[in-house]
Amino acid sequence: MRKEMKYTIFKTNWGYFGIAGNKSGLVGTCLPTTKERVKSLLLKDLKAAEYDKTFFSELAEQITAYFEGSYVDFSRDIPAAPGDFSEFGMAVLNACRDIRFGETISYEQLADKIGRGGAVRAVGGVLARNPLPLIIPCHRVICSNGGLGGFSAFGGVTVKKKMLELEKTSIKRVRA
Repeated sequence: MRKEMKYTIFKTNWGYFGIAGNKSGLVGTCLPTTKERVKSLLLKDLKAAEYDKTFFSELAEQITAYFEGSYVDFSRDIPAAPGDFSEFGMAVLNACRDIRFGETISYEQLADKIGRGGAVRAVGGVLARNPLPLIIPCHRVICSNGGLGGFSAFGGVTVKKKMLELEKTSIKRVRA
């Protein structure tokens, strides 16, 4: 039985955001850009997906709030089906998913967290293929020296920096 793929694209303060998935969970997200680019990037690896404005509507509301500067915890309650990753890759993505809003860890710390301290480059390689940016918050993984490292999601390191700054500002507001 084939699982029906659906997607939605919605407007945020930073541009349009896209979500794709099925009953098993999310298979892809696309960080904000133009509506046309989101659709192209989101659907490039999907054979067939049906547009559904109501697909993951509660999550869409949370994502919209995130880009408005609200504190949003994209918890593990959000079902994710990130695709064909090795056991190592899934361990990296799952550990990354535990990084809390407003916090950062290094690639090295993430490798240590999964018991693979010497696999820093491999961790970076898995994160570069993360199909669920924001939900699996790879933007929160930085270099040991405090540098931002890479970011393969649309917008690159500029968007990574902007997302980290948004989270720090949100945390300051919550604590004030």
